[in-house]
Amino acid sequence: MSSNVLIFADLQRITGYQRRSDVERSLIAQGVRLFRGRTGPWTTLDLINQAAGLNPASNDRYEADIL
Repeated sequence: MSSNVLIFADLQRITGYQRRSDVERSLIAQGVRLFRGRTGPWTTLDLINQAAGLNPASNDRYEADIL
């Protein structure tokens, strides 16, 4: 897995919760988009940053006048 992906064990450590439902509830309450997998919820650093209001640098848009 990419280091950008946070698996259930990572999310447990970050949120401080152990139960799957508590981890999911905490992330959803904070606006983090998550995915539900067979082994538990997972998300990415980009989705966490997006929930925090940070935009990834790769999404910078340039106008045609820079050409």
